[in-house]
Amino acid sequence: MPGAARLRFGAASFPRALREVPTSEEHRRAEERGSPGGDAAREQATAHLDRTWMRELLDELSAIERPSASEGERRAAEWIAAQFAQLGLEARIETERAHGSYWWPLGAGSAAGALAGLASLRSRSRLGRLAAGSVAAAAAAGIASDFPPGPRWIRRLLPERETRNVICELGPADADRTVVVVAHHDAAHAGLLFHPEVPARLSRVFKRFWDRAETSPAMMFPVVGGPAAVAAGSLLGIRPLTRLGSIVSAAAIPVFADIGARSSVPGANDNGTAVALLLALARALRERGTQGTRVILLSTGSEESFSEGMKAFGERHFGSLPRASTFFLCVDTLGSPVLNVLRGEGFLKMWEYTAEGLALIDGLAEELGIRLYPNLRLRNGTDGLEPLAAGYPTVVLGSVTEYKAPANYHWYTDTAENVDYDTLADAIRLSEALVRRLDERWL
Repeated sequence: MPGAARLRFGAASFPRALREVPTSEEHRRAEERGSPGGDAAREQATAHLDRTWMRELLDELSAIERPSASEGERRAAEWIAAQFAQLGLEARIETERAHGSYWWPLGAGSAAGALAGLASLRSRSRLGRLAAGSVAAAAAAGIASDFPPGPRWIRRLLPERETRNVICELGPADADRTVVVVAHHDAAHAGLLFHPEVPARLSRVFKRFWDRAETSPAMMFPVVGGPAAVAAGSLLGIRPLTRLGSIVSAAAIPVFADIGARSSVPGANDNGTAVALLLALARALRERGTQGTRVILLSTGSEESFSEGMKAFGERHFGSLPRASTFFLCVDTLGSPVLNVLRGEGFLKMWEYTAEGLALIDGLAEELGIRLYPNLRLRNGTDGLEPLAAGYPTVVLGSVTEYKAPANYHWYTDTAENVDYDTLADAIRLSEALVRRLDERWL
C-alpha cells in the first residue's frame, strides 16, 4: 500500500502535521532520485524487509489457533523456535505456569461484587451490610490487583496451565549492555466488546471528544468501580450507591462470559506482526551483528491473559539484567496504517515511559522518514508494563488506525491479508535502527 493510500481509514481525521510527513515509500523514492541518504536506504532494502516473506510468516502463524496457555500456543512457540533454527540461530523455550485468561478473574470479582450488593440491599442489619461491603471491597481490590504489573491475587486461586516463552540471543554473550525486544505469540479471544463498529460508532457520536482524546477509553474503570461502589455504599449506608454498584458489577458478567465463550482470533496484527519483526531482526543481525551489545529476542506466551508470560520472564531473569545497562523494546500490533510510540499506559494507574527512550526512538523515526502518530496513551496494558514498572528504560512500538486503536483489534478480521505490510516494514527498520544506535552509544 504505497504512499498516502495507506491512510485508507480516512486521512482527514489525522493531524495535519502528521499527514504532511512523507511516507516511507515517498521517502524511498526521493532517495532513489538522488537525495541524501539514498545509499543507506538501498542498503536497508534487504531480504528481512521482503513483504512476501512477511506475508508467508503471518499466514502460517495465523493458521495456528493459539489462545493463551493452550496447546496451540505451545505449537506456535515451537514454530517460532523452528523459524529461528532455519536462520541458523539457536532458540530455547522456557515453560512457565499461567492461568491463561482474564475473563475468569475479572468475572469472578464482578460476580462477587454483584452478590455482595444484593446481600447488602436485602440485609436488615448494619452488621450484615458491613459484611457485604467487606466482601465487595475485597472483590474490588482483587480485580485491581489483576491488572499488570500487579500481584494478580484472584487468579492465584484459579487453575493453571503451561505457557511458553521463546528466547533467541544474539551478539556477544559477555556484552556489558543488553537490548531485549519483546513480542508475544498468543492470540486474543474475540468478544462483542471488540466489534470493529464500536470504535467507529463512538468516534462519530463523540466526535469532538474523540478527536481531542490522546488516551484510550478506560474500559476497566467500571469493572473495579462496580464492587468499589457496592463497598462504599454498604459501609456508608448509601443504598442508591450500593444499587448502582450492583448494577455495574452485574452488567460486567455477561461481557466477560461472552469473551470467554468465543474462540481466539487469527491474531495476524496482534501479534503475529511483532513475531515477524523478531524474525526479521534475527535475519538482519545474523548478517551484520552488534559489536558490544547482547540482543535478546523474546516472544512471550499468555500476553493476552494480562502478560503472564512476561511476568514469569521477569521473575526468572530480571535479577540477572542490570537496570542501568538493559533496554526493553516492546513491539505489539504493527500492522495498522500508522506507527505510534506509547507515551504511557496502564489499566488504572498511568505509567509514563521514560523521556530518554522516547527521545531516542522519536529521533530515529525522524531520521528514517517514518511517521508516528503523536502523543498517545493506552488505558490498557502491553508486555512493556512489566519492565517499565521494574525500573528498566522501556519503549513500546505499536500502530493505530484513525480511531487511535489497532486495526481489527481482537476480532476475526485480524488476518494476514488485512495487515499493512508497509507499516510493518517501517517498524522493522525503526527497531533495527534502535538496536544499532544503542550498540553505538548507550542512552
